[in-house]
This record gives sequence, structure tokens and C-alpha cells, in this order.
Amino acid sequence: MNFLSTLTDPGFLTALFAAVSAAAVVFTFGAQFFERSELKQRIKRVAVERERMRAEEMARIKGRESHRTQGSLRSVESKTYIRRTVESFSLRKAFLDDQTVQKLAQAGYRSTSDLTTYLFMRFVTPIVLFIASFFYLGFITMPDRPMYMIALYAIAIGLIGSYLPVILLKNKMIKRKQSIQKAWPDTLDLMLLCVEAGMSIEHAIQRVAAEMGQQSPELSEELTLTKAELSFLENRAHAYENLANRTNLDSVRSVTTALIQADKYGTSIGQALRVMAEEGREQRMMAAEKKAASLPPKMTVPLIVFFLPVLFIVIISPAIIKVMENGGLGF
Repeated sequence: MNFLSTLTDPGFLTALFAAVSAAAVVFTFGAQFFERSELKQRIKRVAVERERMRAEEMARIKGRESHRTQGSLRSVESKTYIRRTVESFSLRKAFLDDQTVQKLAQAGYRSTSDLTTYLFMRFVTPIVLFIASFFYLGFITMPDRPMYMIALYAIAIGLIGSYLPVILLKNKMIKRKQSIQKAWPDTLDLMLLCVEAGMSIEHAIQRVAAEMGQQSPELSEELTLTKAELSFLENRAHAYENLANRTNLDSVRSVTTALIQADKYGTSIGQALRVMAEEGREQRMMAAEKKAASLPPKMTVPLIVFFLPVLFIVIISPAIIKVMENGGLGF
């Protein structure tokens, strides 16, 4: 009875409500400090994670460079000889322009040694082809021809061969571009799933790069490099712009532009990726429909050249054989 009377006492209830109100006020104002401390902890964890990713990329790059430098002494000497040749003949001034480095990057060659090798091949290829064609034409194919004719033919072959490194580089660019373009819509879908699952854009790119390694190693390499640049560069927009410049694809450029705008204005990355993924699927469907629509005109010439003559022979041959067995037309 004393307990019930205490609970029903107006003074006790007033004190209880006052204590609850005071605790609510203290909790309301104190929660702000706890949220700030939690926010600081989250920012600290993000910074630690970023430093860890940066350390992993640096270790991976250093390991790759050390693996490259562990080659044989002969390969090191050959690279030194190539570099000395390029510097001695000033091949950078002769062959290097504003688009050469970008084209090499689009073909997958980004290091300085790749640029030096390309310039060396531009210089050596016509000379080697000239000497080889001169001896081949002069001593094997046309030994009875005059020497000046053989020299003219060899010079022509050497001039044509000077474009051989350019053609090979362009072919490499086209194949790499086709591989990236073919796998890009699936990459957007996977990246959208990763972002909507709660991953950051760096982790999403890293995960998608690992998943796309078998389908398109070229795209996986580009995404891995982009993830490293997002960790290294101060301005994240430069990493996205570098990805667009290396791939040289309109679909990739539109996605990188959307990511830059989302990063700059704070909009949803998932929404931007969802729109870009839908556009990528529509473009892939339109490309398939375009190929299907262009099939009948392409089949017209083979039908006329190969199928129709055979069809006429099959139809007319029995009549010709029958006439020949009857002794001709009888005129």
C-alpha cells in the first residue's frame, strides 16, 4: 500500500516527470557531441582506409617495376642502346607530336620505355626493310635487272614500311577499344550494383575491375589504374578525365562526366550510374539492330556471285544433258 500511495502521490509524479524531462534535455544536447565524435571517427576511418589503399597501390606498382627491372643484362643493354639511338638522332623532334603519347596510352603503352621503343621502330623499320628488300630483289628475285631499278624498288618498299609501326599501333588501338566497348555495359551494371550495395566508388571500381578481368583484361587494367589515380590525385576529376582520354569512347566519356558532376555537386552516384547503364543497354541494342539491318545488303553480292550461278546450273543442267543425249536440237 505504501508503494501504491507513493506512485499516486502528486509530488512524486511531479518529481519523476521533471527528472525524465531533465534527462531528455541532457540527452538531446549531448547527442550532438556524440554524433560529432562518431562523424570524426568515420572520417578518420575513411582517411585510414584511403591511406591503406594508397600504400597497397604503391607496393603493387613498386613490385611491378622491380619485376620489370629484374630482367637479363642483355635486355637492359638493349634498352640502353635504344635510348641512346633515340637521343643521338633526335628522334623525338622528328616523330614525336602531341597525339603520339595519347595514342600509345590508348593502345596500352604508357611508360617512357614504350615511347622510346616506338620512336626507335619508326626509325629502324624503313632502313631494315630497304636493306632486306635490296638483297632479296638483287640476288634472289631479280638478279638480271639493273642495280638502279632494284634500288628504286627497295626505296619504295622502305617508304611503305615506314608506316608499318603506325599501322600496328592503330590496329592495337582499335582492338583495345573494341574490347572495352564490348564489356562497358556489363561494367556499368556491376558498378551500379556495388554502389547501391553501399560501396564507395573506389571499392566499386576495384571490385568491378577484378570481376571483369576475364571478359576484358584491357578494361580491367584501365579501371585498376583509375582506382589508383583516385587514391593518388588530389582532384578526383582528373582521374575520371584520364580514363575518358585513355579509352577514347563516347560512352565512357559520358559516364565520367556524370561521375564528375555527381562528385562536384553532391548528387547521387547510383542515380547517375543507373541512367548511364540504361543508355548503354539501349546503345548496345541499337548496335545489334543496326548490324541485323545491314545484313541483307551485305548478302546481296555473295548471293549473286556464288549462289545464283550454281542454282542456274542445277536447274538448266538436266535439260542440257537431255538435249545432248537426243542428238542436239535437230536444226
